[in-house]
Amino acid sequence: MKEMNAMVMAGLNKVQALLLAGFLLLSCASLAGGAEMATKEECVAKVQAALKLVADKGIDEALRQVQDSSGPFVWKDSYVFVATADEAVVKAHAVKPGLIGKSLLNVKDVDGVMIFAEIAKAASSPEGKGWIHYKWPKPDATDPSPKHTYVEKVPGMNLCVGAGYHD
Repeated sequence: MKEMNAMVMAGLNKVQALLLAGFLLLSCASLAGGAEMATKEECVAKVQAALKLVADKGIDEALRQVQDSSGPFVWKDSYVFVATADEAVVKAHAVKPGLIGKSLLNVKDVDGVMIFAEIAKAASSPEGKGWIHYKWPKPDATDPSPKHTYVEKVPGMNLCVGAGYHD
């Protein structure tokens, strides 16, 4: 009987070890997936890097790099875009290049927030920058979720640069 109890306990220990290993593996996978989401700080840093690129190399080079879908301005689940500061005409969008040349001024989220009108408003404000909060689908989803976009006006130009992250 003692031998049977020992075998049962050994079997349970193996099952427990396998369950623990599976749990740890899933935990690590979810943490790794979470690391693929852009942060507020990264969005600000990427916008400022794009602005520095405009100042250092000019607007044409900046637009070329922002438009590059495998370049430094597309990362994790986010990207930098460039639009006019008044009419929200897209000048660079690496994820949806079909938007280039189109005004998005009248685009609304599911709650009626005029997203690009708010972006234009922030870029045209005395501060020339700001955060816009709205709902938009994540890149791999169809249902909208909270998104926060940082936008900053390009000094001396009718352009703004933006990048956003999801909750």
